[in-house]
Amino acid sequence: MNIEERFLKYVSFDTQSDEYSNTTPSTFKQLELGKELVKEMLEIGIDDAHLDEFGIVYGTIKGNGGTGDVIGFIAHMDTSPDASGMNIKPQKVTNYDGSIIKLNNALNLSLDPEEFTSLKKMIGHDLITTDGTTLLGADDKAGVAIIMDLADYLYHHPEIKHNDIKIAFTPDEEVGRGADNFNVEKFNAKYAYTLDGGDICEYNYENFNAYSANVKITGKSIHPGNAKDKMVSAINVAIEFENMLPAQQKAYFTDGYDGFNHIHHLEGNCEEATLEYIIRNHNLSLAKKQINDFKRIKKYLDEKYGYELISLEINESYLNMAEIIKDNYYIIEKLEKAMKKLGIEAYASPIRGGTDGARLTYMGLPCPNIGTGGDNFHGPFEFVSLTMMKQSVEILKELVKE
Repeated sequence: MNIEERFLKYVSFDTQSDEYSNTTPSTFKQLELGKELVKEMLEIGIDDAHLDEFGIVYGTIKGNGGTGDVIGFIAHMDTSPDASGMNIKPQKVTNYDGSIIKLNNALNLSLDPEEFTSLKKMIGHDLITTDGTTLLGADDKAGVAIIMDLADYLYHHPEIKHNDIKIAFTPDEEVGRGADNFNVEKFNAKYAYTLDGGDICEYNYENFNAYSANVKITGKSIHPGNAKDKMVSAINVAIEFENMLPAQQKAYFTDGYDGFNHIHHLEGNCEEATLEYIIRNHNLSLAKKQINDFKRIKKYLDEKYGYELISLEINESYLNMAEIIKDNYYIIEKLEKAMKKLGIEAYASPIRGGTDGARLTYMGLPCPNIGTGGDNFHGPFEFVSLTMMKQSVEILKELVKE
């Protein structure tokens, strides 16, 4: 299979994860792709390929005389819960000419380069888009296809000498659990790279410090006809809570290194209401200030209404890997050297999100991120450049040679 065939095969598997599930992995349908990857890896020659009890695929491209570092490459198999990943109908655009790409006439959906400006860099590329009814799954099946293409290439080109190369494919990255059960000791690499980014000119070793906040409000439900001075509407308090957070820290006002508070789920009635937030900032001190805003608002509202109205739970999701990578910067220098050899004008940018690599870095496996050529992830405007996917394989080859 070539890389296009691999990618189209992998996106045919519905692997959407579920943040509300208590199972591991969160959806068992992810295991179907895992089993297929193990089968392909064994056919290639990766004889230790296996799917573990947590739904993680591991394998080793055995060394053939090289004496460099044992390095790893990692991608995730699941797709986002934000949009359907079922019955994906990819559409190919060959030698993109810079014009508007019609996705779905019935839904009046298009990719307009004036709106999605990254398309302007992709003139002449071969692209794969959605049909406007689902996401595509380039996040991160493009990364899976790139790693598998590398593995296949190396087994057919033994003249490229290398030490052991570790590969892994994780479930549940999109719901923040991709590294929960990752066995760093078994993986046994000195460092690794996740293939889970966008433009292949861009690499990442800075990400958000990430927290989740769960706000539960217990109101006092009274018949509205007799509510005066008695009712406390949990819904109204929820609105009050949200409006007390700094307006400039809403996600749609931020970019670059700006942090944000984002409410992604709200439900309730007069008696009870729940708000679910994600809290993000590249600067840990500023992230802690945002957390203190939540605590301050809870205290104020409890005092205002005269009882413990609000239950607040805040959990750490992942931290900024830059704090670890800066002490292992040679990993970035090797990546920059590999990209330079290929004539790629590389640049670092902060991830306005997270990858498995952020948590793996803090688990003892330094793990910056490399692009795959995808864009507009998690929705019907998602697309990927096959041209960039092939370039990403070349970057990995150069890293192996290093």
